[in-house]
Amino acid sequence: MSPLRSTSALTEAATTDVAPTAGPEPEPALLVTRDPDLLDEVGRLAAAAGSALATTGEPAQALRRWSRAPLVLLGADLAGEMAVLGPPRRARVHVVSTRVVPDDLFRLALAVGAADVSDLPASAGWLTELLTDLGEARVRPARVVGVVGGSGGAGATTLACALGQRAAARGPTLVVDTDAAGPGLDRVLGLDGRDGVRWDSLGRTTGRLSARSLRDAVPRDRDLGVLTWPPGVAEVLAPFAVREALSAARRGHETVVVDLPRVLGPVAEEVVAHCDLVLVVVVPTVPGLASAARVCARLGDPGRTRLVVRGSADPTLVRRTVGAPVLATMGDQRGLDEAVDLGRGPARSPRGVLARTAAGLLDRLEVLGEAA
Repeated sequence: MSPLRSTSALTEAATTDVAPTAGPEPEPALLVTRDPDLLDEVGRLAAAAGSALATTGEPAQALRRWSRAPLVLLGADLAGEMAVLGPPRRARVHVVSTRVVPDDLFRLALAVGAADVSDLPASAGWLTELLTDLGEARVRPARVVGVVGGSGGAGATTLACALGQRAAARGPTLVVDTDAAGPGLDRVLGLDGRDGVRWDSLGRTTGRLSARSLRDAVPRDRDLGVLTWPPGVAEVLAPFAVREALSAARRGHETVVVDLPRVLGPVAEEVVAHCDLVLVVVVPTVPGLASAARVCARLGDPGRTRLVVRGSADPTLVRRTVGAPVLATMGDQRGLDEAVDLGRGPARSPRGVLARTAAGLLDRLEVLGEAA
């Protein structure tokens, strides 16, 4: 991080220090204040979060960066001056203060389009997480891949876990379990003995979840993490917890794989809406194809739906019957149950059928993502 600037103007030199021209680095967060205590406090938090920070004490200078900065922190001391300038409305504007917040500050916060008014150091934890997410910002958010069975026993959970294992060989990956009737993804991946947060704990929390908090909290083996239920009866997913988990997962990972239930309730439908692509695992029998066609119809977005056929079948016939294109076919993998029972997961060896299929799907997903 570049040194905190306490000068009254956001100079070109400061801009160069904060956002080097050597690569497509993201814009730094913008702090607008002349308050030395606020400069010191936010600077300390930004340093702890590993997040770049640009500062200015001149509202006219701040206006030039107002729309470009990923996050704007407006000091209470300059809220009135910024309100007079009428900055364009945007998300992620927060008014911050190190002193007692006067009542008229809320009116000024509304005038500049701020989401809230926060006092430091009481809100230091929240602001640190906000800045941490910026420090971890990726050029491209994680791709989110949903996997659902076209019929019972199609092997969607196994494929989701295989995708997670192979994706983790390429970068940070989270496998998310939204199928309460499933076996538990930590069990399939061999992570059931690892400590970490499960859905029951997330469902009892409130507030924003940072990418780092989620990544560090879930059961994990190096670059592979899993979010699922603890042993026993699976509780109903809390919509707020699911939204926060998916948002944090996209910010903190390269790939997110979601194991979806075949019967989509309101929460699962919302999860599907966040998926870049949904893979439907199809068994190429008459009942299997008929069931898969119903699942695809419920998904409701043919442009984001692809089929993975488990077995040998004519892709043209499958597409015409089910109503979605075939992305891959795969055979059965010998020794699969033994590998899972031993805690190795379904795709520990890159030579297995599932591992090769998962790697091929990830390659295709890269191509589809670049073409989008």
